[in-house]
Amino acid sequence: MLAIVIPAHNEAAHIGACVAAARRAADHHQLLGEAARVIVVADSCADETAGIARAMGAEVSCIDARNVGMARAHGAERALALGARWLAFTDADTTVAEDWLVRQLDCCADAVCGVIGVHDWSPHLGAVREHFGRTYTDADGHRHIHGANLGVSARAYVQAGGFAPLESSEDVALVEALMAIGANIEWSASPRVVTSARTDFRAKKGFGATLLEVGKRYLPIGSDDTDSADSVAIAA
Repeated sequence: MLAIVIPAHNEAAHIGACVAAARRAADHHQLLGEAARVIVVADSCADETAGIARAMGAEVSCIDARNVGMARAHGAERALALGARWLAFTDADTTVAEDWLVRQLDCCADAVCGVIGVHDWSPHLGAVREHFGRTYTDADGHRHIHGANLGVSARAYVQAGGFAPLESSEDVALVEALMAIGANIEWSASPRVVTSARTDFRAKKGFGATLLEVGKRYLPIGSDDTDSADSVAIAA
């Protein structure tokens, strides 16, 4: 059995599209009928995230941690309890490709770190998109780590100790733990996802926060960047 784990905090606006894409990946014909579960961990949600996810066919667990590392770990524990041999992780503001799970498994590795694309750059300066295009490696052999595009075998996950209870960079910590145990990690551009470049991001040091920091470099001299989210949006 395979599992797709999605942590979510107040993601009613995005979770429907996310789960729909995950279910398409879970039903891909090249999985040859192997069962694949979509597990959403609704963490401290005060909106309709859980209800929407259930209506879309996901299994939903509700926790009150407000911690993405704990949410991912909770989902992984549920998947392991169900007998999953492979754990695939994405984010609630992300849509995975229809063959996403297939491409992760095709890598025949202990873990797969994939790349991301962005579907809407409008919250940011044009220079931020240009910077991303210049500096991001969208090719095999990259060294990017994204919780939005990560897969790991159940055996390697358990051996590495699973996700640490971190508010940010829990994905990096897991990959470092996998490296420490000598896991075979594939840095592949084959499993595809498209994620959000929104400024109301959830992880304080995640992809969205990184984009805002990049945006600050391109603000006009004298601009007030004390509120980086607002300043970048206005400048755009």
